[in-house]
Amino acid sequence: MTPTTTIRTTLALPADLLEAVDRLIEQGKARSRNDLIAKALRHELAVLERAVLDAEFRQMATDADYQREARQILAEFAQSDWEAWGKSQTGKRRRKV
Repeated sequence: MTPTTTIRTTLALPADLLEAVDRLIEQGKARSRNDLIAKALRHELAVLERAVLDAEFRQMATDADYQREARQILAEFAQSDWEAWGKSQTGKRRRKV
């Protein structure tokens, strides 16, 4: 993670959340309120970004243009994929089944 500029702000939090944060700090599970809240925000932002990507991938599954292009790309690389796989198998012992 790259260092970023820190900007001071004020948050209004429910008392039970703040108490839970303070308990984690007392137990040594978090360095500070700031640290824990920043980590929690980073985690939540990553979850939300992942949800956006997942939605885009779901849309791709039913997008006829995308599916057509993906099949074309697969066909164009099929020969080189087989060649690369064959080279990767050179010298390997084959298991008897």
